[in-house]
Amino acid sequence: MATELLTLPTANSGSKPKNAPRGRVQELASQMAAILFACGEGLPLEVFCQKLGVSKKEAETAMEFVAAEYSGDCGIHLIKYRNQYQFSTNPAYANEVALVLNPLRERNLTRAALETLAVVAYKQPVTRLEIDQIRGVGSDYALQILTQSNLVEIVGRKEVLGRPLLYGTTDGFLKRFGLTDLNNLPNYEALLDQIKTIHDAEANPVNLYDSNRDQSAQ
Repeated sequence: MATELLTLPTANSGSKPKNAPRGRVQELASQMAAILFACGEGLPLEVFCQKLGVSKKEAETAMEFVAAEYSGDCGIHLIKYRNQYQFSTNPAYANEVALVLNPLRERNLTRAALETLAVVAYKQPVTRLEIDQIRGVGSDYALQILTQSNLVEIVGRKEVLGRPLLYGTTDGFLKRFGLTDLNNLPNYEALLDQIKTIHDAEANPVNLYDSNRDQSAQ
């Protein structure tokens, strides 16, 4: 999942952060969980410290309680990306969620879109012309699909003649492919090779993050 999963022991197992003043921390954890649920987006720990008037240590301990509560078999998990915390669905139930809500999933992306996404991820910020030159074909439609899917966004304009648009990946990209940040991307050539081996993009979704990849290849 997105991102770094905070998979501490579940609250029902009786395992809670040790040496914590139970009452106050549990109350703070409930408040933070309510805020995360209402927000729907990622929030940094500093926001809780500033708005709730608590120390960073208190907020961290309380967040451990939240992580313990929302982990394991729970349908909702607490995830972390770019030092922000957010509620997300348990990846174990992705098929059921898709069956009911029919969200756009990785396998709905064509091979061309995946190749374009790989180029943007590694070369960002990058222009459409630069993407076309790397791929050897036009990328207009692929960029449109990726933008609509909240995986790629316009991040500025290049300071050259014509000032073409620059594209980069979104936080949605990080969450979709289970990355804490862009430093977790696998080797570029390895990723392209992986994409090129897909014979049926609809039946074989690509996971950009391979936790068993060779770290020395980067």
